[in-house]
Amino acid sequence: MINCNSQTHEAERSVIIPTPSNSISASWNFILNKKTGIEYDERLKISANFLKEYIENGSKLKLRRNSKISFIVDETIVNPEGYSLEILPGTIKIKAKTDQGAFYAVQSLRQLLPPSFENGSFEGKYLEIKSIIITDAPQFLYRGMHLDVSRHMFSVGFIKKYIDAMAMLKMNTFHWHLTDDQGWRIEIKKYPRLQEISAFRDETLVGHYSDLPHQFDGKKYGGYYTQEEVKDIVAYAKQRFVTVIPEIEMPGHAQAAIAAYPELGCTSEQVEVAKKWGVFEEIYCPNQKTFAFLEDVLEEVLELFPSEYIHIGGDEAPKTRWKNCSHCQALIKTEGLKDEHELQSYFITKMEKYLNSKGRQIIGWDEILEGGLAPNATVMSWRGTSGAVEAAKSGHNVVMTPTSHCYFDYYQSVSEDEPLAIGGFLPLEKVYGFNPIPEGLTKEESKYVLGAQGNIWTEYMPTEKQVEYMVYPRMLAMSEVVWSHTNRKNYKDFVLRLENFYRRLDALGINYANHLYEIEGNLVSEAGKPFFEFKTLTEDKTIRYTLDGSEPNLKSEIYKSKISITNSTKLKAAVFNTEAKLGKTFNQNIDFHKAVGKKITIDKVPHKAYSGSGAEGLINGISGSDSRYGDKEWLGFWGEDIEITIDFGEETEINTIETRFYNGNGQWIYAPKAVKLAFDDDDFKYISVFNFENSFTKFNFEIEGKKARVLRFKIQNYGIISEDKQGAGNKAWTFIDEIIIN
Repeated sequence: MINCNSQTHEAERSVIIPTPSNSISASWNFILNKKTGIEYDERLKISANFLKEYIENGSKLKLRRNSKISFIVDETIVNPEGYSLEILPGTIKIKAKTDQGAFYAVQSLRQLLPPSFENGSFEGKYLEIKSIIITDAPQFLYRGMHLDVSRHMFSVGFIKKYIDAMAMLKMNTFHWHLTDDQGWRIEIKKYPRLQEISAFRDETLVGHYSDLPHQFDGKKYGGYYTQEEVKDIVAYAKQRFVTVIPEIEMPGHAQAAIAAYPELGCTSEQVEVAKKWGVFEEIYCPNQKTFAFLEDVLEEVLELFPSEYIHIGGDEAPKTRWKNCSHCQALIKTEGLKDEHELQSYFITKMEKYLNSKGRQIIGWDEILEGGLAPNATVMSWRGTSGAVEAAKSGHNVVMTPTSHCYFDYYQSVSEDEPLAIGGFLPLEKVYGFNPIPEGLTKEESKYVLGAQGNIWTEYMPTEKQVEYMVYPRMLAMSEVVWSHTNRKNYKDFVLRLENFYRRLDALGINYANHLYEIEGNLVSEAGKPFFEFKTLTEDKTIRYTLDGSEPNLKSEIYKSKISITNSTKLKAAVFNTEAKLGKTFNQNIDFHKAVGKKITIDKVPHKAYSGSGAEGLINGISGSDSRYGDKEWLGFWGEDIEITIDFGEETEINTIETRFYNGNGQWIYAPKAVKLAFDDDDFKYISVFNFENSFTKFNFEIEGKKARVLRFKIQNYGIISEDKQGAGNKAWTFIDEIIIN
């Protein structure tokens, strides 16, 4: 609470997120007080009223009608979302070509006011704001956030709060995932059973999908948004210049709909709304009943959502039902289609023609590329960047949302205290480092990249607070990825601004994850000798550590340089200021074995989403997590055989070799078919074959007294996943952990 009569709040570049294109600070002050007024061109009315309400609701100040704060239409500003903000000694001038541009100027000005304005607790009679001149415009047209409400549903109030945060960060597209196997969440009046049956599941999976046997909570779960609630949310977003794009999944992820209307499936058999996560075989049958149903659904959806784009899903559509369906096979022959992939293209193209006839465009996940892309479709690239490159080179618009940088349902910290998540590892810095323009595109082709979005899949987020924990602060990093130009981005500077911004999130009641005071630790090799180094994001702090497993305190050793590792060690470290420990204690056990710090190469590059600590991470003495496969230690490869070579630098006696592979079939992760070993230049004559029953498949090899300088592994990928298993028809992932040599 601020009880003084005034407060000076400095307007510096290190405050605003996302950072603006250009800003110049000055030593003058603008005084915001009871004499301050506001005037505006009617074309900028929404943004002017937003600022007026923000100031008056956030303080005891009431704005008059005068030109102290003026909103001016400036036709010379090229970008319709661009603006200029001038804070001068006697006036604040907001200039924009459109109301949307002026609104973004207001969001920048908002961040120059104390966080207490966010919750109405500013008590000062006036406020001094340091002068600044900002000119700003976004880098990308599409700046989005996604929210899955099928797996878990959230209140209208929460969705508005989510949209508010997006608007504050100048994000302009809300991708609302409304239907899936686990629940149908939008009222469709022509089909009441969607509300009565599809909107509810009998119970929900407890724990992680990989935990076997599966257990359930025994509680009915569900609900849906009425059309009036949808209209309210869309109108609310419009006032904040956020476009809401609905997603109605097809042809896959349709089990909830088929549960209500079995005739929409290929077998017409009764199924239940899915109770667990994953991909299911139920899929819309491409017949006239299905197309009539979907057109009826979309007709009601179009009345609710004025967006240019309608998202039709198109991802993870197993073809088993179609392969065994006489109607589908006859349709493939009649239409001269090659296979079921082309049948999916036929399906998507048919729905695209319908939406185009209504003046709308489709957007879909990158699987819509398979079998041929519908003529006017926009591709949302999630399985890496290859789909985006293919689409852009064909002249199709693209929105980037690869798992490697944009899936906010992944873990964001290596701490074992993190709430349960699907897996993966996506720390803040990796989000911030994302470049939405993929390699392989020319300057002209890059124009088809509209922007990017962060995705929130909610299988493991049953509460609104947990959604916020996974979203923030990664949404802030994504906002800067899509708004700020590359030459203005600097991660260290972003962290400084973020540390300041946390006070605003506190005032807004947002349950963000604070990992700024956590430590990152890595084992590095110098001249073949292993050392351990610590890093922390924040400046002006001290790292203190111990090597005996004891808890660090203010008297512990101060970290100044890399620590030599010569035997197995229990490291603990924490960030301190002059008075106390900040954040959590970093813990790391190092199992010092014969390969630690030696030279290692892999003939394939790990997938961007699961690159861990690189090849060196496989022989750094640190084993991966027992509960998640996407941390810094596990390496993931998608559908590839790999060859690993470890060079000890000199002849070394080898007695045992061990490693382990993750076997999480629900995430399409399968243990390899075989591992082959060779020493020096020998042939690969040592072979191990695995079973696929456990979450971790261990590889142990004993060869007492074998001497060699080089050890080579050939690891054979599982291959294409068979029809009877999770992820059928897709390439399997291989995940490998620490290789321990003794």
